[in-house]
Amino acid sequence: MTTILGAELTSMNPATGEPVGSVPVTDVESITGIVADAQAAQKSWAAMSTSDRINVLRRAVPLMEARKESIAAQLTAEMGKTLKESLGEISYGIGNYEQELKEIEDALAPEEHADGNTTSTLYHDPLGVCAAITPWNFPFLMPLQVVIPALAAGNTVVMKPSDETPLTGQAFAEIFMEILPANVLQVIHGGDDQGKALVKADVNLIAFVGSREAGQHILSTAGADLKRVVLELGGKDPMIVLKDADVDAAADFAVTNSFRNCGQVCVSTERIYVEEGIADVFEQAVIDRTLKLKIGDGATDGTTTGPMISRRQKDHVLAQLERAKQQGATVACGDSPADGNFVTPTVLTGLNHDMEIMRDETFGPVACIVRVQDADEAVTLANDTPYGLGAAVFGDTARAEGVARQLTAGMTGVNQGCGGATGTPWVGAQQSGYGYHSGRDGHRQFTQVRMISRPKQA
Repeated sequence: MTTILGAELTSMNPATGEPVGSVPVTDVESITGIVADAQAAQKSWAAMSTSDRINVLRRAVPLMEARKESIAAQLTAEMGKTLKESLGEISYGIGNYEQELKEIEDALAPEEHADGNTTSTLYHDPLGVCAAITPWNFPFLMPLQVVIPALAAGNTVVMKPSDETPLTGQAFAEIFMEILPANVLQVIHGGDDQGKALVKADVNLIAFVGSREAGQHILSTAGADLKRVVLELGGKDPMIVLKDADVDAAADFAVTNSFRNCGQVCVSTERIYVEEGIADVFEQAVIDRTLKLKIGDGATDGTTTGPMISRRQKDHVLAQLERAKQQGATVACGDSPADGNFVTPTVLTGLNHDMEIMRDETFGPVACIVRVQDADEAVTLANDTPYGLGAAVFGDTARAEGVARQLTAGMTGVNQGCGGATGTPWVGAQQSGYGYHSGRDGHRQFTQVRMISRPKQA
């Protein structure tokens, strides 16, 4: 969590309430000039070949490796996730970085098409200046996934990290500013005022990862000038547990994916639909595992669940939980008082879709279990949402894949999480995404396609 005092944005440890550090707030009036500097720098950056830009970006690997331990500690201090999760986030990003650069280079290579009369070459050219607005829950990995494709494609980037995790955002930016030409990557800090000013500025593309509500505002603002947008938004991810599922594997996943990072993950499992035949056994397995979780400071050994990012987020979760109880939900475990920004991991049963907690994103450590008669009912309920980011189906593989194909989510895992194989996009459906990133087609969304055609030579 953060506080803004004068011209300083101070990051506070959500577990202890102690200050972690501060960054200067960017004056709103200066953002026009910052974007103009990015425009000027873009011409020479775009003039380089894709492979030359990729080679520059490769120089970040040893810098990231050398600083990952210190950045992970800082990330845990200002965001709250466990140190194991922080190191995992950064190590995952570094471990996939070289492969990602290769995928980008391949995705942006010119393509030639020919028929009997014409030969055409498709080029993937830079758009210009990209505004990258990144979230607090994965403050190192998300910039890697939207800033790097933008830069590799020949765009310059003005990055605004979340005001909840400005220090991690600054640490990320500093690594790349060390290796890039001046003004190819710039970072600004602040809250809504700075974000809105950046969206309204003379940028060519806005890449945003965050809430549906903020994404709706960005899309409506960008529409006035028909600016390109790539929006990764929230979710209300369902999990379906079929009666032929491996109960232990399903329960392990349900607890891990509902409560990791204190439920503050866009693809957290928030709704679980279990076929009646195994519901008793599955519910008990989830409860048993949930009771073993240990909440506390993410920097402390043995902690499995850190704090909420802020008191505001904790209050949102507790208010939603209280309304669910008033509407008849049963607390199967959890819901015990916790000090500071902590929320006890909680399992609810006895739910229905008239309840707010089954419709609106919680983004906290609450798992909702609903019993269903069959797979058809599970699919109907799982699709009863405006969201469509991730989903999971556990059961006999052939049957589970058939169920998965009926879900409206952009990404569905069968007997695993929703993340795909190397080279696949991160994509949301319905109101969980507008455009997408990663994978060949995701990388191309940071470019302008241009076609040059000429008569085919005899």
